Amino acid sequence: MILPLLLALPALVAPAAPEPLALVAMESPADALFRAGRDLRYAQRWYEASLVYRALIRDFPASSRAADARYWLASSLEQDQRWDEAAEAYTEFLTKHADQRLLGKEARLNRVRCWGIRQWDSPAATTGLANALSDDREEVRIAAALQLAKRRDTRALPVLQAGLRVDASSEACRLALLAMGVQPQATGPAQGRFLVVRVKERAKAEALTVRLALGLARAVGGYLSDEQMRQAKKKGVDLERLMDQALNAPKGTELFSLDDGKSTVTVTVE
Repeated sequence: MILPLLLALPALVAPAAPEPLALVAMESPADALFRAGRDLRYAQRWYEASLVYRALIRDFPASSRAADARYWLASSLEQDQRWDEAAEAYTEFLTKHADQRLLGKEARLNRVRCWGIRQWDSPAATTGLANALSDDREEVRIAAALQLAKRRDTRALPVLQAGLRVDASSEACRLALLAMGVQPQATGPAQGRFLVVRVKERAKAEALTVRLALGLARAVGGYLSDEQMRQAKKKGVDLERLMDQALNAPKGTELFSLDDGKSTVTVTVE
């Protein structure tokens, strides 16, 4: 069964440094296939790698390498942009190897990415994303919601609103909600955002930096000179609406910078 494939492996894989004879002698056929698949992946020969992993899974289903082989088969298919096959392979890995926690998390997230790419053309992909909204892993639910948001699918809204509480995804969820025309529902004082006021006086080497919670946005005016207040009015800077502007701007946005000749005051969102 596998002898022809094993004999063909040297032609598939680029020559490697000779291995110790003792190691080669102890290597099982399953291990040889797994190593060949790994080498093909390293060479970015995704199609050939997928063939080798399929052979390992078919001929050695009870091997200790089977779980990893199923994962790397799915990964190779994804790298080869065979999105539907990759999603199916990730599903098979998750079904047969539910005990693989670390790789299981990656498989779920990668499967969501494959579904996200195919959701415009594949009803199965859209259904997969919708089902992933109830996944027991928060990051998977959020990843699925962000994909569905690209199609303005309203089923994503509850997860996106909940994602505002998660530091790693709050900004992506906020922007996705705004793109869908939905106002983010802040779960705390402006979702942990701050206004950062930097005052740089000409005569001083260091700038003064003050962080203000958005609820204190009106206090920014206390750091401006009369001339800077006039500049702000001329530039259309509405100090009364700084909090709203900060909520709707990506973190790192500079809201305004004013210079009266003696000092420069810059306000950004962080």
